[in-house]
Parts: sequence; structure tokens; C-alpha cells
Amino acid sequence: MSRRGTYLDTGNRFTSFGSDQFDDGWEDRSLEPDPCTRILDDTSRSAFATNKSPDIPFTHSINPYRGCEHGCAYCYARPTHEYLGFNAGIDFESVILVKRDAAELARREMMKRSWKPTTVSLSGVTDPYQPLERQMRITRGVLEVMRDFRNPVGIITKNALVCRDLDILSEMASHHCAMVFLSITTLDRDLARRMEPRTSTPDMRLKAIERLATAGVPVGTMVAPIVPGLNEEEIPAILTAAASAGAEWGAHVILRLPLAVKPIFIDWLDREEPDRAKKVRNALREMKGESLNATEFRARMKGVGPRAANITQLFQMTSRKLNLNSKPSPLTTANFCRPSSGGQMDLFSS
Repeated sequence: MSRRGTYLDTGNRFTSFGSDQFDDGWEDRSLEPDPCTRILDDTSRSAFATNKSPDIPFTHSINPYRGCEHGCAYCYARPTHEYLGFNAGIDFESVILVKRDAAELARREMMKRSWKPTTVSLSGVTDPYQPLERQMRITRGVLEVMRDFRNPVGIITKNALVCRDLDILSEMASHHCAMVFLSITTLDRDLARRMEPRTSTPDMRLKAIERLATAGVPVGTMVAPIVPGLNEEEIPAILTAAASAGAEWGAHVILRLPLAVKPIFIDWLDREEPDRAKKVRNALREMKGESLNATEFRARMKGVGPRAANITQLFQMTSRKLNLNSKPSPLTTANFCRPSSGGQMDLFSS
């Protein structure tokens, strides 16, 4: 596992200094060793992050990690690393903060009477099953706590490692408090390897959908991001493959390019897809404006204009044909309970 999504140092918008990439014609970047991943401790005092965005279907999330080794060139979460003093480019995928005590922090907070049970997302600005999770097992610890409290959790991931935790997820699903989105951007192994280099292969994600469905865990697919001019024609094939594997629903998001994500993705596009780069930029301009990025709620997710409408129509028509729902069935907080010190359950009463 040696490939990175970007090698750019994009600087930090909160600092007054930065660095520029410069090619003097002598060095071949392909011969340089990849930066080793640095692991730092996340000392945040709360397990939960909150948001009030009307186009995001959850208010609480847990990020076991900050940054993500998956290295997806398009990741909208990259700029969050700048709040930590790092850059959104190579640092985001090679300097990872780990919240070792995430499970214990979550347990303490949910034991408080002030905690109102709600569906918690894993995760908002990282992938909870990125490669580090294999040995860190922080996400699994968080799931064990959620299971103990029967607090509903929704997972979105690009990694088949989620199947490691089928024992917990299937138990939670029996109480209607777990669901999983497998995010699939493309079925083209080569494109996936170049665009999202450390994720599971597309076929492994489809197998994960099948295993989750067989185990009784509600599972759907997130076709995201849709990059117009690059992968939009794959929408029917992705949805068909996901439905055949057992997905119950499908959703989509158009490529987002906030802040430093724009130069990172454009650099990747020009380098990896030069023949299609102009076409992609023109399509994004049509749907997101001259900046290639819409900031308004809903428009930032779905785009605007005829081309965006055509993508949404294609997605909806294909979903109906495959009997895929547009969204998952809601999870329930009715079974929430607080474990007592003696191991018994205190049923939550509002």
C-alpha cells in the first residue's frame, strides 16, 4: 500500500506562511518514497461532533480519526485538517489523529441524563474503516458502546473492513439501530485505484454489501462523488451491481470542491485524466458556477441547471427500475437504554 492521492502541500489558510511546489526538471516524483503515515493523538474532550446543516441527515457524528489514509483526491473533508494546523493535501492522508478514547468518551456522554438519543453518524469527516482501523480498532470500540446503549448508528464507508464488525452490526440491526452505506464511485478498478488509492476495490465493496445484507444489516449505496464527464455514465451500472448484491437504497452526491479541495482535485485531473480534464471542468462550471463549487445548501450536493437535473433524473429512474428506495428506513431510538453499573439496562424514558 504505497500510493497517495496527492503529494501537494496546499498550505494552510489559517497561517501566514506556506510552501510552493516547484519542478526544476531534474527530479522524478514517481521515484520518491511515499511519506510514511504519522499517528498523533486527538485529545478532544468530547466524542461527538455536531452540525445543523439542513442537507446533512444527522446532527451528531463521531470521528475516530481526523484525516484519512484512503487518500481520495476529491475528499470534501480535506480542509478540516487545516483547523488542526496541517495542510489539506498530503498531510490529510499522511498525518492522522486518532481518538484512542472515543469509545469511553461516548460512553460517559451517553450515560448523562442530558444525552438525548439520536442517530449518530460514523463518520462526518473521515472514513471510520480506513486502513489504520485494522490495528487501532477504535471504530469497533465505539460500535460496542452504541450496541450497549442501543443507540442508533449510521455508517458510511468505502472499505470492506466494515464486515469485520458484522457480529455487532447484526445485533444492533435486530433492534433497528444500525445501517450502512457503502460508497461506490466507479466500477472501474483502474480509475478507483488512481482516484481513491487506499480504499477497498469496487468488487470488494459490492461483496461487503452482499455480506451485510445476508447478515440482516440494512445496507445501501452512496454513488459519490459523481464527477460529470468522468463517471456519470456509470450510474446505472453501479446501481444495478449494488441492487444485485442486496442494497436496499441508493443516494448520490455531485462532486464538491470546497477551498483547497479544488486545486488538489484539478491537479489530479490534469495529471491522471488529461484527455477528459477540460470536459469535466466545463461540466462542473455548468452545474456549480465559475468557481466549480456551489456553497448553497442542496446545490452543493446536487448541483443546479439542466445537466444536474439530468443526472438526478437518471439516478431516480434507474433506482425505480431496480426497486431501490431513495433513502433508508429510519432507525429508532425507542430501544435506547443506559447500562447500569450492575450490568442491567435502564430503559430510556423521555
